[in-house]
Amino acid sequence: MQELPVLFMGHGSPMNIIEDNSFTRSVSQLGGKLVKPTAIMVISAHWLTKGTQVTCMTNPRTIYDFYGFPQELYQIKYPCLGAPKQAEAVIQAAGGAKITCDLEWGIDHAAWSVLKYLYPLADVPVFEMSLDILKSPQEHYNLAKELAPLRKEGVLIMASGNLVHNLRLAKFEHTYDEPYDWAVEADQQMKELLQQGDHAGLIRYEGLTASRLAIPTSEHYLPMLYAIALQKDGEGLTFTCDDIQNGSVSMRSFVIGA
Repeated sequence: MQELPVLFMGHGSPMNIIEDNSFTRSVSQLGGKLVKPTAIMVISAHWLTKGTQVTCMTNPRTIYDFYGFPQELYQIKYPCLGAPKQAEAVIQAAGGAKITCDLEWGIDHAAWSVLKYLYPLADVPVFEMSLDILKSPQEHYNLAKELAPLRKEGVLIMASGNLVHNLRLAKFEHTYDEPYDWAVEADQQMKELLQQGDHAGLIRYEGLTASRLAIPTSEHYLPMLYAIALQKDGEGLTFTCDDIQNGSVSMRSFVIGA
């Protein structure tokens, strides 16, 4: 089977669910170019657990893990099937004991707000992987390395987060408000490290410029480490979006191997 690419997608504000903007258009355009996978595994910034888990249900619920937004958003569903067979394959690929099955979570907005544009018919089974809050960045990266065989088994791996993500300083009045200088600087530094394939520099993100402002908490940054861990030597990386929304949220997204 053809080896599938790996995606890192920004997801940003839930308003992207209903907005027509350069980010959402970039996701739709990417979806039109991708080979249809057997299943999609999403490493979600919005599912934090003790120990790594994968969703194993057949019919995952749409999770509205956001508050205070227009009622229209809460009426939208992403009625995809789950992928219990592929979830079990992930457990086996990682050695069985390292990852456990979950039958309660579902598909959160880090996943479906992007998949809505990537595969709008919801005709590809989807399952999620959580972020273990007890793991270090290096341990997340190491775990991702073990998932490489899935790329040859029809599973599209999509990590969903944001490289720069500071909601405390976000400007919610306008999606494309003027970005903070520190957000631009941090995003550009991460771009250069990604282009250089400097995974060690990205793992040690505390040393990045303005990291305390750009990455005040790590959950939106860590999914990116899963994506780059799956990058083979010499494998290309292409940016599909380089927006900064709400002043402090980088929507930088990329594809590895396409």
